[in-house]
Amino acid sequence: MKEIIFDGVSKSYDKETTVLDNLNFKINEGERLVLLGPSGCGKSTTLRIIAGLSSITSGKLILGGEVANDLEPKDRNISMVFQNYALYPHMSVRENICYALKINKVPQDEIEKRLKDVLTTLKLEGLEDRKPKDLSGGQRQRVALARALVKQSDYFLLDEPLSNLDAQLRLHARKELVKLHEKYKMTLVYVTHDQVEAMTIGERIVLLNKGKIQMADSPNNIYNHPRNVFTATFIGSPSMNIIKSKVLDGKVYIGDHQVMLPENLQKLISEYEKGNVYLGIRPEYIDVAHEDKDNIEINVNFVEDYGNKLGVYFDLEGSEHVLLSDDKNIKNGDKLFIKFDREKICLFDIDTEENLEVLN
Repeated sequence: MKEIIFDGVSKSYDKETTVLDNLNFKINEGERLVLLGPSGCGKSTTLRIIAGLSSITSGKLILGGEVANDLEPKDRNISMVFQNYALYPHMSVRENICYALKINKVPQDEIEKRLKDVLTTLKLEGLEDRKPKDLSGGQRQRVALARALVKQSDYFLLDEPLSNLDAQLRLHARKELVKLHEKYKMTLVYVTHDQVEAMTIGERIVLLNKGKIQMADSPNNIYNHPRNVFTATFIGSPSMNIIKSKVLDGKVYIGDHQVMLPENLQKLISEYEKGNVYLGIRPEYIDVAHEDKDNIEINVNFVEDYGNKLGVYFDLEGSEHVLLSDDKNIKNGDKLFIKFDREKICLFDIDTEENLEVLN
């Protein structure tokens, strides 16, 4: 089994600098997994540990059923694509792609077969004799992918490989990368700080912050059922609104307004013993409504036009929040009434910031 297991893996540079803190998770054979998180969260270090480019302070890394803590990088059967592509500037596209195969004494007819396959797959035919300086950013990125793919390794590691591309090319590259994985079915680990990239590429996402796993799940579950406030606010653009709310007699209030909850949350909040709770609601699940007793009154602070929708910013319970609306007539200073889609509400513990559904 070509799986990757992190068994209590920690990484420290000194007694006061812990980069990774007791990571425990498994990457299944043939899975497309994304390591996501803000800068400095430890995602690239995690990838470098898999590659053997960074050592482990404690715990075990298991590759294909064997402990790999002390295994040399050359013996791990990995391919890696770096953020800066790391192409040899003096070599042609053909030489860059085939270099590792020649070093490993792969027969020439097999090299040619693999080269032809990746050139066709990545649409690089006709560029074989060009040097990296004569290629566009997108072409260099595809050469780096080709160089990794042609090795036919068990593990395919990518460290923010699309961050140097413009927005349109990034969108195209994301789709092509998923198609490549579906074709070759290698165990793929992809590092990014871009949550849109993570949601579109990953079959599963491991979200890191300050060296700890915040949540490891499918993109759908991470978006709709975030484990904690950090996950809720890191995923989504604009991110989930987190509103400090009162709990009184087993009911949730924003100001004097009682928030209607779905049945499962009604039960949880009836057993909740604290006086406050964080209510989470994504911007697209807040609707502008007609004035009545069941809706919350707001004043519009600021409006952003996204083309197909407006981002409408407003203050509630001492902090700014946002909703998405199709109504292009909303403007700064308007008074509106809003209501929440009760089925999309999340509740988080006021102290631990954990989702009450997870805690129970």
